[in-house]
Amino acid sequence: MRVFFLAGLLLPAFGAAAQSASTTQANPAARIPKLQGTIVIDGVADEAAWQGALVQEIGYEIQPGDNIPAPVQTTVRVGYTAEALYLTFHAQDPDPAAIRAHLRDRDTAFNDDWVGVFLDTFNDNRRGYELMINPLGVQSDLIRDETNSNNQEDPSWDGLWQSEGRLTADGYEVEVRIPFSTLRFPNGGGDQRWGMALFRNYPRDKRHQLSSRPVPRASNCFQCEWDKYDGMAGVQQGRNLEVVPTLTVGATQTRVAAGAPWHNDTSIEPGLDVSWAPSPAMTLNATINPDFSQVETDQLQLDINSSFALFYQEKRPFFLEGADYFTTQFDVLYTRQIADPDFGLRVTGRTGSGAYGAFVARDATTLLLVPGVLGSGFAQLDQKANVAVGRYRHDFGTDFSLGVIGTFRRGDDYANNVTGVDARWRQGGHTVTAQFLHSQSEYPASIVVEYSGELGNDPTPSGNAWRAEYTFSNRNWYVDVWHAAIDPGFRADLGFIGQVGYDQSLIGGSYSWFRDGKAFNRINLYADFDITHRYDGQLLERELEGHVNVQGPMQSNLTLHGLTRVRFWQGTLFDEHYVDISANFRPTGSLQLGVSASTGRMLDLGAARLGRRTLLELFANANLGRGLALDWDIYRQWMRRDGGTAFTATVLNAGGSWQFDPRQRLRFTLQGSAVTRDPTLYVGPVNQRARNWAGQLVYSYKLNPRTALYAGASYGAFMDDAHPQLFNDTRSIFVKLSYGWQP
Repeated sequence: MRVFFLAGLLLPAFGAAAQSASTTQANPAARIPKLQGTIVIDGVADEAAWQGALVQEIGYEIQPGDNIPAPVQTTVRVGYTAEALYLTFHAQDPDPAAIRAHLRDRDTAFNDDWVGVFLDTFNDNRRGYELMINPLGVQSDLIRDETNSNNQEDPSWDGLWQSEGRLTADGYEVEVRIPFSTLRFPNGGGDQRWGMALFRNYPRDKRHQLSSRPVPRASNCFQCEWDKYDGMAGVQQGRNLEVVPTLTVGATQTRVAAGAPWHNDTSIEPGLDVSWAPSPAMTLNATINPDFSQVETDQLQLDINSSFALFYQEKRPFFLEGADYFTTQFDVLYTRQIADPDFGLRVTGRTGSGAYGAFVARDATTLLLVPGVLGSGFAQLDQKANVAVGRYRHDFGTDFSLGVIGTFRRGDDYANNVTGVDARWRQGGHTVTAQFLHSQSEYPASIVVEYSGELGNDPTPSGNAWRAEYTFSNRNWYVDVWHAAIDPGFRADLGFIGQVGYDQSLIGGSYSWFRDGKAFNRINLYADFDITHRYDGQLLERELEGHVNVQGPMQSNLTLHGLTRVRFWQGTLFDEHYVDISANFRPTGSLQLGVSASTGRMLDLGAARLGRRTLLELFANANLGRGLALDWDIYRQWMRRDGGTAFTATVLNAGGSWQFDPRQRLRFTLQGSAVTRDPTLYVGPVNQRARNWAGQLVYSYKLNPRTALYAGASYGAFMDDAHPQLFNDTRSIFVKLSYGWQP
């Protein structure tokens, strides 16, 4: 399915293809003054207190231009009081009618015009805040983790801060108030020194990224390029205590067949979340009977012609906040494995030379990702489990970090313990990362049966996993070399490591051409080779792939990709190869269209036979007026072999939202899938037909991320060979209330 990464939307300059160490000398630190007087956040910066603010300009275009003068003028005023940081942006535009501004839910306005402030409150070039506001005051906020090469921007953090925006005759204005209680920073009552960058997104034919400071294309540390600002002496965080009671009431009906009686399940679930920051650098969280219900459905996926378990993003607030503290090179922690906790306690924080995080929980069930050499799947134990996770990272200067992590889970006749150490070093364009893990486990007989094929039948397996990677990048070149090895006895039951008993090596690289001022302004060529062996030396995969990517007018993006590989399956090596092409563009500011197509010789896993697999995907999103948005994604794949069509699979994810005002939203989703197979082309029994449909409607009223009301209903239908008529198998309604109280 098509996935859009926030990093690609926000700052495409800092992808893998064009990065190296900072080459720009830091400007002398500016001083942020303390404001005198009262400021009302209403989008009109007319208070006298603003006259004492520091005035800054967003004067550079860093993408697609290479630190050229910004095409539009943006003036920013910055100041603080004892309780909060204040900013006001005056964004001028030669054609105000072209400004892209929509009423949206939080963290969904990245394609609009926006302005923002990025803060490195510990001034260590590792973890920062990104706060963005569109011309109508819609907020987006993220945590930036400079040490995470896979996903540096995490939108799951939702801070409590105020913003208002308004369109004007010459552009738009935005006012921002960021309470210091929302941020974490070093202890002490004297001057603070923070890294800070001021940004503006100016999307037209190209997506123009504007900055208050030049950012060289050779940089592999975006946060290192931010200016330094002094000030904030004597700031106060207040009591830093937040109490959020929740109440979720729901009624669900399910049935196993058309005409069968409905099974009713009604629930009333009160809960309580407490957050307290005893110091500006530490946060404590506690939850009792936590509300882990989801108010929006997961993206529908199909595991047809795939042997590994599907990954779904975490959406539960308790686990999302501070998730970046537990990130390492291996996916050691996947919190959706903690399926139904009764309570949780967590601490996260920073020291002068590092960061730490830990939590404990009591889970009412035990969900396992059972790994294998060539596949994985989920299993469940009907027993409670105690969970404990700890992580600490120590920074030696600005270039080297050393960390440790441990995950522990224990039930009645079950245990899984994982401990490990990891390191990261960066100097110039060179980055080296490494991690070593060791696990010890104990399983009941029912789980041993699940993995007893290639991995034996040891009820107390143990093993190691390690990974080492070197990357080099500068303005045009990028090189990546890594090796990973996981023993057959290694288990990380609280993580998402679905393959064990193998070792893999990869070498790859890319080159980027920048064509400033041209219609097609960037071309990237990439290729890599990797090889994988089973623990006994059996070749599992030998793969060569490459792609060329072009960025052009109408914010277009075109990629041509090809792959050829030898693949091991059911005792035989198969030759696979395919090509695919994908493209997306914005013909107008309110419409994005995309297409992806793939064809080639692929393996049908269910039959262990080669055939021609073809895939076609169409996706789009459209804005109708200020508040109505629609999106859809439909893909269809089919496999032809042995004179027929072995299978055809279609998946639809569609939906939309109507944002009445900044607080009220109506969201609807429609999901469906249809799979048909030709039983004559398979040796074993297969379902000839299967279909399912699901719909959800949710109304939300949100005063802020903590105080909100949700009300919704859902409907699901299903059919297969045993149930030849499509029938309604599930329906539900729910109401969810939460209130954020700050005594």
